[in-house]
Amino acid sequence: MSDQTSDQHRIDLAPGDEREGGVGLRVLGYVTGLGLALLLTATSFFIAGTDLVWQPSIPVAIIVLAIAQMGVHLVFFLHLTTGPDNTNNVMALAFGVLIVFLVIGGSLWIMANLNQNMMPMDQIMQMQR
Repeated sequence: MSDQTSDQHRIDLAPGDEREGGVGLRVLGYVTGLGLALLLTATSFFIAGTDLVWQPSIPVAIIVLAIAQMGVHLVFFLHLTTGPDNTNNVMALAFGVLIVFLVIGGSLWIMANLNQNMMPMDQIMQMQR
């Protein structure tokens, strides 16, 4: 009876959430994550270097593969799951992502504003003569 409940408990675990069990299960989780990360990296290089994909869609495909690779790293290497004990980790990650978007978005906004308000280069050259 106890073997059946432990098997069910093992089945209910999310990928990357191998708390119980031996070293073999943990190594298997890391190897699976490594395999997926290598596959996504190889696919990115393949898409960038081939003509099989419509050329204007290559940046979108690489962005999608990068997001998928971030997900693989978060689940298999950082062990972020949706369990109740990972709520603080997920909130800290969300806050970090928010800060990164604010810094990048603010920098782009400032640079666009500066670019719009700067004097054109030909006028600067005429003023120096």
